[in-house]
Amino acid sequence: MTDRKQKLLEAMAVVGLGTHPQSLINGELVDGTGSEVQLVDPFTEEVLFTYADAGNALAANACDAARQAQTAWAKGISAAARGQVMQDIGRAVLEKVEPLATIEAIIAGKPIRDCRIEVTKVAEMFAYYAGWADKLHGEVIPVPSGHLNYTLREPLGVVFQITPWNAPIFTAGWQIAPAIATGNGVVIKPSELTPLTTVALVKIAESVGLPVGLVNVLCGLGPTSGQAAIAHSAVRKVVFVGSPETGKRVAVAAAEALKPVVLELGGKSANIVFEDANLEHACLGAQAAIFSGAGQSCVAGSRLLVHKSVHAELVGMLSKGMNNIKLGDPLDDATEVGPISNARQFAHVRDMVMNAKNAGASVLTRSDTKPQGYFVPPTILDGLSNTATAAQTEIFGPVVTAIPFEDEADAIALANATNFGLAGAVWTADVGRAHRMADAVRAGTFWINSYKAIHVSSPFGGSLNSGFGRSSGTDALMEYTSAKSVWLDSAPTPRIAFGYVS
Repeated sequence: MTDRKQKLLEAMAVVGLGTHPQSLINGELVDGTGSEVQLVDPFTEEVLFTYADAGNALAANACDAARQAQTAWAKGISAAARGQVMQDIGRAVLEKVEPLATIEAIIAGKPIRDCRIEVTKVAEMFAYYAGWADKLHGEVIPVPSGHLNYTLREPLGVVFQITPWNAPIFTAGWQIAPAIATGNGVVIKPSELTPLTTVALVKIAESVGLPVGLVNVLCGLGPTSGQAAIAHSAVRKVVFVGSPETGKRVAVAAAEALKPVVLELGGKSANIVFEDANLEHACLGAQAAIFSGAGQSCVAGSRLLVHKSVHAELVGMLSKGMNNIKLGDPLDDATEVGPISNARQFAHVRDMVMNAKNAGASVLTRSDTKPQGYFVPPTILDGLSNTATAAQTEIFGPVVTAIPFEDEADAIALANATNFGLAGAVWTADVGRAHRMADAVRAGTFWINSYKAIHVSSPFGGSLNSGFGRSSGTDALMEYTSAKSVWLDSAPTPRIAFGYVS
C-alpha cells in the first residue's frame, strides 16, 4: 500500500467512513450492486478503489428513508431546534477540517490549502442557514374581500441533489444546508469520481444530531442511480450542478416526471480589463480567475477581454507571472495548482489546447517539465477571435483565451456573444463605466475590480446554458419551499364567493 493511500484510509477512518466508497442509506454504509467504478488519484494515476454503483434498489431505499425522516424533521421539532442542530453540524465540521481536506486533496486533486478553506466554508454554510431556520415568515395580504389572507412557506418534501467532481464537499454543503434548514429531506448523489467527502459530511452531521435518514448519499452513476432517484415518487425537486450537456439530460428526465429543477451549469465568463485599470491588480485577478483550482470552476474567467491599447502588456504580465505559480502534489502546503481531477477531463483540456493551436492561436505556457499525473500547465491562448471554439466552449482547465477589444460597446458585445450567462468582471478606475458594465453584461454574478468572490449569503446562478434558479442566499430558501395561501372569512355571515373576489 502506498503512503498516499495509507493517509487516505486514516483520514477516512477519522470521519466515520469504511475502507472503500459506500453509499449512506438511513444511517448505514451500504455497498452498491451495480457496475464497477474506479477512483483514481489524479496526481499519481494510481487506482485507489474499485466500488459498485449504488443501483436502483439503493436509490429507492434512499428516497424512502428521506421521506420517512422528513416528516418528523419538518413537523416533529421546532424550527429553532432545527437551527440548533445545524449550528452543531457547523462546529463538528470545523473539528474535522484536516481529515476532510486530506481526503479531498487526494481524491479530487485540489491543493490541500484550498481544501481546508472550502471545508471551513461548509461549516459557515450550515451556520448561515441555521439562522434562517426559524425566520421563514409568511405574509399577510390585504385582499379586498374582507378575508384574512396569509401565506405559509412549506418545505417541498424530498429533494434530489446531484453534485460535481470539481468541488465535492463545498457543493454538498452549498446544497444540503438550505434544503434541511427549510425542513426538507435530501437524497444527494455526488460525482461517482469524488464521493467520499459527501458521505463523510453526512456522517459527521448524524453524529451531532441530524436525524438518521434525513440526508442519504448515493455513490454511483447518473444514468442508473441518478435516474432511479429522479423517477422516485418521493422526490419533489431535482437540483443539478455540472455540465450543460448532463444538465439537459437531467432536465428532460425531471420534466418527464413533472418535477421542477434548479440547474447550475457551466460558464464562459468574460474578465474585462480597460486601459485605465490597475494592470498589476488586474493581472493578479486574472490569475485567480482562471488558474486557481486548475481552472476547474464554472465561474472561471476563461475569456480575458483586454482593451487593445494594453492587451500586449497585460498578456505579457500574465505570461511572466504564471511561471511563478507552484504546481505539484496536492498534499504539499506550497502547491497552488494541482492536477486536472480525472483522466477524461485531462484529455479534453489537452485536446482543446491542441485544436486552438491548430486554429492559429499563439500558445503561451510554462517551459518547465510538468509534474507527474494529470497536469495541464497554466496556458494563455492569444490571437484568436471571440468566435473561435476555444473562446466559446467551456474548457474547464487552466486555459484562458485573451481577446482585444476596441471600446466599451465592443467589450459588452464580446462579453455577451456566448451561450452562457453565469459570471463576469470588469477592471476599471471609472466608477460610472463599472456600473454600466455590471448592468450590460449578461451574468448572474458580476465583479468590479475583483474576481471569484462568493459567499453563502449572496444568490448564485446563471441563465441560458449556465442554467436557471439560485442556490444560495435567501433565494435558495425560496427554491426549497413553496408558498401556501390561506383564506379566512372573518365576516359574521360568511360570504361564499363564486370565483374571483372583489
